[in-house]
Amino acid sequence: MPDTSAAPRLLVFDCHEAWVHQLEGSGFELDVVVGLAGRHVRGWDERMRPVPRGARLVTLPEARARAAGYACVVAHNVSDLLDARDLDLPKVLVLHGTVEARLDAEGSAVTADQARGLVGRYLELVGGLPVAVSALKARSWGLGAEVVPNGVDVAAYPRTDGSLRAGVRVCNHFQRRREVLRADLHEAAFDGLPVTLIGHNPELPGVEAARGWDDLKRQLARHRFCVHTADPRYEDGFNMGLFEAMAAGLPVLGNPHPTSPVEHGVSGYLAEDPAELRARAVELLDDPERALAMGRAAREAVARRFPLSAFHAGIARAVEAARARHAAQAVSSARSLL
Repeated sequence: MPDTSAAPRLLVFDCHEAWVHQLEGSGFELDVVVGLAGRHVRGWDERMRPVPRGARLVTLPEARARAAGYACVVAHNVSDLLDARDLDLPKVLVLHGTVEARLDAEGSAVTADQARGLVGRYLELVGGLPVAVSALKARSWGLGAEVVPNGVDVAAYPRTDGSLRAGVRVCNHFQRRREVLRADLHEAAFDGLPVTLIGHNPELPGVEAARGWDDLKRQLARHRFCVHTADPRYEDGFNMGLFEAMAAGLPVLGNPHPTSPVEHGVSGYLAEDPAELRARAVELLDDPERALAMGRAAREAVARRFPLSAFHAGIARAVEAARARHAAQAVSSARSLL
């Protein structure tokens, strides 16, 4: 049994460093599994986030040797669950994307219904609890997932001074995810305007990821606005990059979306017409005071709707629910042997 005299310790698989970093200050101790195949780097990617304070980076064999000390396993995909299948521990599976977007990105011949069935069945076998980062992701998978949205600590982000006459978009694999990210609208609206793309995009010459979290925050703190476009069928009207830009005080330009946190005309502008988006971009480029005023509203909105404290509370509830499910499964298995 875990040592109840200390803070509960989670075993978290290393994927989505920005998501994992949110666990810092959550009340959980962390062991983060690194060195797994199939990741974009073998260890923790410091360019995305620093290692959470107090977290230990461990290999999978080390984690298995310490299994008795963990309150719960946090996985990000079925591969993680397979790697943890021999650990008799409560398990949480975080659903970061819709099933449709996942299959599209992989070019998979598996249907969405087949994928849902496979993941659902495996969760039943291991007694795992699905947790989705948004209601859209939860509905897409149809697994009755708990919804725990990402959060942001706005105090961690310096406010923009708007010194650079340019917009910014934080996005990985823009070309690979063109349909999901409404690349057609983005390009029609902003082609020829000064809009910086930050992220891992090896297909796009001259586009670079930030050198680290501090570098990302410095870059955000110079721009006038941020861009977020997304197809409502596949993706939310928000992501972590958008939260960060809003926390830095950047108004948002994008398409109307049922889950967008942007209030049109207050914290940004939403339009389906690329000509209107372009005109709004020029307005903010030419009127830094207007951009700063709308950015203040954006910062207040993200602080109010997506506080980091709500994320921590949601994760605590999810872990408790996973532990209760695991305990109930253990009791059921024991009775079946009588």
